[in-house]
Amino acid sequence: MALKLHNTLSGKKEDFIPLDPQHIRLYACGPTVYSYAHIGNARMAVVFDLLAELLKHSHKKVTYVSNITDVDDKIIAVATESGEEIDVITKKYADIYNKDMAALGVRAPDIQPRATEHIQEMIDLTALLIEAGHAYEADGHVLFDVPSFPAYGGLSKRSRDEQIAGARVEVASYKKDPADFVLWKPSSKDEPGWDSPWGRGRPGWHIECSAMAEKHLGLPFDIHGGGADLKFPHHENEIAQSCCAHGHENDITAFAKYWIHNGFVTVEGEKMAKSVGNITLVHDLIKSYPGEVLRMTLLSAHYRQPLDWSTATIEQSKSFIDRLYNILKDIEDVQAEDATIPDDILEALHDDLNTPKAFAALNTLAKEAAAQKSPALKGQLLAAGKLMGLLQQDPNEWLGYGQPGGDVDASEIEKLLAERQEAKASKDYARADEIRAKLDEMNIVIEDTPQGPKWRKAS
Repeated sequence: MALKLHNTLSGKKEDFIPLDPQHIRLYACGPTVYSYAHIGNARMAVVFDLLAELLKHSHKKVTYVSNITDVDDKIIAVATESGEEIDVITKKYADIYNKDMAALGVRAPDIQPRATEHIQEMIDLTALLIEAGHAYEADGHVLFDVPSFPAYGGLSKRSRDEQIAGARVEVASYKKDPADFVLWKPSSKDEPGWDSPWGRGRPGWHIECSAMAEKHLGLPFDIHGGGADLKFPHHENEIAQSCCAHGHENDITAFAKYWIHNGFVTVEGEKMAKSVGNITLVHDLIKSYPGEVLRMTLLSAHYRQPLDWSTATIEQSKSFIDRLYNILKDIEDVQAEDATIPDDILEALHDDLNTPKAFAALNTLAKEAAAQKSPALKGQLLAAGKLMGLLQQDPNEWLGYGQPGGDVDASEIEKLLAERQEAKASKDYARADEIRAKLDEMNIVIEDTPQGPKWRKAS
């Protein structure tokens, strides 16, 4: 089944043709760890997790790399303000990021390199660029000479004026050109720094991913990507650095062949911004909603389209997943057979990760499994759910059957149920209703079935 991906580099949906069919290699830009991840960060993590799993489903070997940026001016600013050591801050937020993403069903990347562990590779890459005439030293800085690379802008399709405007360039006397960007910068004694041929300093942000991708995947590799906000200047600069350092000025595919970018996330129709006060953190959301619900919400729109994050959208996702778990509950006595994923779901995902179409097919499959009570269809439902990172819990646990509400003890609920059964048997319906009302107050739902009463937490 051919995989089609929208390649930002060409601006078209293309057949994915791997460089080495025996080993697929992809890289996605990970977080800068100085604070909690917001829902926009999570969209990238979830989308590329799904892409990596889809590739692993159909290829013998896949290496997925997603980095951690643990040296950055924002991290230094937080350390200065808080008085905490930088490595304490970065370890804290890297651990929180991984834990929060795991709650969304994001599987750990095969390799998660950290920038501070690759300083020598960044120094070596910078030296190659100077030697090739694409970078220069000025006032303790090393900068990439953008006009030396005529293909610059080939990813974002930005004009020269748009490049300068979009780069938010710092006015600096040592720059030859306003669009030139930093590869290495000097560090004060109070800032993290490493010895280099240009003095004690630290890397610029863009050189980090170029160095880490080359170290762990080799060049060229198959797929690179991240959020749409990284397209320019970050990914544009990565291409410039990596292609020019290795003599491929005329081939911007010599770094990565396919570029994948997920769309922006807005909140209730507005762009996320500190000034608006609507930054939505995963760390907070997972306290209120199950991770699978948040994951599905992030996948509910096609990954390249904007996603508006709202309570209504989350509730729609919850209703959908609740319905699937209710079906699994209804057929819990059916022994699932080992099964392959149905073609219509795979075809949807192979069509540039068309998750809305895949969810529609998943819904149809669930209805058929419920109607036919088929071991094969139940197996297909579970297999498809696993690929998409859904239906990973026991239906009874998800739906709250046998689970106490709040601080209530399960044995107390069972005791009240038994007392209610006795009251009904003796036709003391007033007492039975009284007990049911008490259970309602405890946020417990009672379902009377032919096999006896069952209880669950109210959703």
